[in-house]
Amino acid sequence: MDDVSVIILAAGYGTRMKSKLAKVLHHVGGAPLIEHVIRAAMEIAPPERITAVVGHQSEKVRETVGHLGIHFQIQEEQLGTGHAVLVCRDLPHHATGKVVVMYGDCPLLRGETLSALVARHREVGVAAATLVTVTLENPRGYGRIFREDGFVARVVEEKAATAEEKLVRELNSGIYCFEAEPLWPHLASIKPNPASGEIYLTDMVETLRASGLKTAPFEVPDPSETVGINNRVELAEVDGMLRKRKANALMTAGVTIERPETVSIDTWVEVGPDTIVETGVQLRGRTVVGSDCRVGSHSILEDVILGGGAVVHPFSFVRAATIESEASVGPFARIRAGVVVESGAQVGNFVELKKTRLGKGSKAMHLTYLGDSTIGENVNIGAGTITCNYDGKKKHPTLIGAGAFVGSHSTLVAPVEVGEGAYVAAGSVITEKVPEDALALGRSRQTVKDGWAKRRREGRKE
Repeated sequence: MDDVSVIILAAGYGTRMKSKLAKVLHHVGGAPLIEHVIRAAMEIAPPERITAVVGHQSEKVRETVGHLGIHFQIQEEQLGTGHAVLVCRDLPHHATGKVVVMYGDCPLLRGETLSALVARHREVGVAAATLVTVTLENPRGYGRIFREDGFVARVVEEKAATAEEKLVRELNSGIYCFEAEPLWPHLASIKPNPASGEIYLTDMVETLRASGLKTAPFEVPDPSETVGINNRVELAEVDGMLRKRKANALMTAGVTIERPETVSIDTWVEVGPDTIVETGVQLRGRTVVGSDCRVGSHSILEDVILGGGAVVHPFSFVRAATIESEASVGPFARIRAGVVVESGAQVGNFVELKKTRLGKGSKAMHLTYLGDSTIGENVNIGAGTITCNYDGKKKHPTLIGAGAFVGSHSTLVAPVEVGEGAYVAAGSVITEKVPEDALALGRSRQTVKDGWAKRRREGRKE
């Protein structure tokens, strides 16, 4: 759609959110409200033809979604929706073609719905604008749509509607597709409302009609898509709707989700077919889960890559890490940023990994901390082993070669290296390099004093 541009209205304070944070930066479905809207807009227009009109906390908005490559236009004073669109009048990418106007707090709006809006506008052909409408059983708070000859004749706001007019259930969503050429001069001709001093975009319908131009209606079948967010209650409700939508899409695509009402999956998470997601799981951020995986109950995965056939056992936390195919993690494991668990490797209960690569087929099964470590293939890390990677000022690396065996309750004081095929005896403190195929013991010899315990109980001295 090379002739389509998009204006996203995102300058408001959102006072009813009762927050220091701008409304469009609040999160639903794992991302800021405005990001959902921008990504929907990108399905009908490239980023260079999308403008977000910003005002309150404009720099924070830029910092949050600037990476998406869109334009930003400042609305210095919030003087109404019409004024917000008008500040984009001189931007060259909105000068011709179709201009879609939408709100930054409507994260449920789908890209395919916007595509259908533009298609409907083209199909009508004679309209200067096409307005998205919805029908609700309870229309309270919305502007009513009145048609004549199949076109929108006027929009009556609820506060100005008569009792009879309030019975109308076709409502204004505030989402439009305009022809650019009539948009800009007619919008500039609208006078501010005498009571508020603001310019309202809804006045465009009658302004265009007064010039003999038509506004076509486009009724969407799912009214929830146009829902805007005004407070934290609505934020939570929409978040739940997005997550239900996501879970349903995944299940339709072949993912098993046990008790989906207990599971929380962010919008842009990917999950392959025949994967099982157990009760209470959270899949956050840009997590990608392969096929034939299993994610155990109450585990949290955030920005994780999980290879095909991998298993995360219950109550594990994995963040910004890669778990390769057929590997397993948990239960009760903590996998921190920068970790790679290679194919077939196993991480067990109460094990923490940080900036560590655990080689293929290697195991760290119990009560272990491995930080800043590179561990080769088929290594066994015994229960209670720790890498002492921090000296109080700097972090230091530990290297463990392929096929090595580290006995239980060993302490590896970094920087240190254990060679391939080497053994570290249980309970050792290792401070120097262990050569390949060597045995390292870093503990004192056991001493046994016969009868000592009995003499102590009897109060006798040695």
